[in-house]
Amino acid sequence: MSKSVIEAGKGILGIELGSTRIKMALIDEDYRVIASGSHAWENHYESGIWTYPLQEVRSGLQDCFASLQADIQKNYGLRLSRLQAIGVSAMMHGYLPFDKDGEQLSPFVTWRNTNTEQAAEILSNKFEVNIPLRWSIAHLYQQILNQAEHISRLCFFTTLSGYVHWLLTGEKVLGIDDASGMFPIDATTGTWLASAVKTFNSLTEEYGYQWKLEEILPRVLKAGEYAGSLTMQGARLLDPKGDLQPGVPLCPPEGDAGTGMVATNSVAEGTGNISAGTSVFAMLVQEKPLSRAYREVDPVMTPDGKPVAMVHCNNCTSDIDAWASMMAQFASESGHPMTHGEAIAAVFKAARKGTPDCGGIINYNHFAGEPIAGTVSGVPMVLRRPDADFTFANFSRSLVFGAIAGIRFGTELLETQEHLKIKKLYAHGGFFKTPIVGQEILAAALNVPVTVNESAELGGPYGMALLAAYMIKKESAGKLERFLAKEVFSAATTVTLPPDPVLRDGFNDFFSQYKKGMPAETAGAAILKC
Repeated sequence: MSKSVIEAGKGILGIELGSTRIKMALIDEDYRVIASGSHAWENHYESGIWTYPLQEVRSGLQDCFASLQADIQKNYGLRLSRLQAIGVSAMMHGYLPFDKDGEQLSPFVTWRNTNTEQAAEILSNKFEVNIPLRWSIAHLYQQILNQAEHISRLCFFTTLSGYVHWLLTGEKVLGIDDASGMFPIDATTGTWLASAVKTFNSLTEEYGYQWKLEEILPRVLKAGEYAGSLTMQGARLLDPKGDLQPGVPLCPPEGDAGTGMVATNSVAEGTGNISAGTSVFAMLVQEKPLSRAYREVDPVMTPDGKPVAMVHCNNCTSDIDAWASMMAQFASESGHPMTHGEAIAAVFKAARKGTPDCGGIINYNHFAGEPIAGTVSGVPMVLRRPDADFTFANFSRSLVFGAIAGIRFGTELLETQEHLKIKKLYAHGGFFKTPIVGQEILAAALNVPVTVNESAELGGPYGMALLAAYMIKKESAGKLERFLAKEVFSAATTVTLPPDPVLRDGFNDFFSQYKKGMPAETAGAAILKC
């Protein structure tokens, strides 16, 4: 069956450029993953910014596609040459500027950078919409305030998914979820908020630039719309060996928040999901927009244009990864080697054995600034009382608790200020790879049942493949939420865990101490000038 799908060119490919891996998922017409590929990469900290060289984007895509081809060759004895549809997603936000010839004007500034405090504050006040530090428009305006030389030559700027889609199709477009992390979206019109565009143009008029904002932004599309076809140049970019044929239709490129919503069947009003990996964010689909702007909450969209309250934290599992690497090195030195993955699994398993409040140990996982917690720059830090019960289990629990502590700031605000009732959250991402542990801790931390379905580990590339499939099926499938509920997830296997009262109370105690210790985290970053 799967072999015939590939031979007939009926496969649908989802691509996602995440923070630590580029991944591809090939699905069949029954929405099952039949092949996959991956490429490991990592961001660079250069000249004070977190970035990825665009050459690594291109070479990473090629290596990931070669990995997909190897998987297909191994399992089916075939080479992939034809596809029914493709979709591209990537990390949201950031800043990728280009001139009229398509030449990159400055290094890619990723979502992880929080050096836009001045710009974000001005724009938030002028727009009367919360503009987070990582949003593309905040980065653009900060460059203007800094009088960056390249701004006068700017012709187009976009996100990472928009850039890759442009490479593959030549089209300067963006899906509405990813677009809503660039600049405010009007929920009524489904495109850039006209009043904010006008305000931005008035703010920049004094500089005498030859462009207007609406001229340099990508065109906004919703789920199900056609977004261009794979060109010969795009096909050779993915597959230099020449097997992949051009002409494949592509759906609108999206952000990792949107693909997370799709992969967990969380696009209907009243649903929500948590994506937890290098960063962590909660996407809560609303019946109507927020009553006012909150610094802690991003107003974004589902891929089909419903308002979403997004609670985003820059930091999640990076500190767990760092400690696991050190533990694996220690194990090797002791004569009992283990892999990095085995060390991470050991941390998560030990966390279940710790005392409810971590025994007086507090972990701050701030590799980067965490605006939701009030920090512009970050430094990973562990605090413990002299009489703390300093065991491996308690230390492990503090690492896992610390990874999701930030998200609690935003959900508490939405519950108290907007009276938003979260009935159930769907979860996905690397934080949930070890069964049960991350799921039960998240349920306790947010005091809400958390569901993980069988596709949770597939994550972004699977969600993107589903959006590509929806483009093909839209006329017969109807709305996106119906397509997902009736055609994709109707028979999905799920596991739901309610909050454990003991674990919930333990996390509450930990979080109370976590908040009291925040001045130490801020001071640590200032002392080390991070």
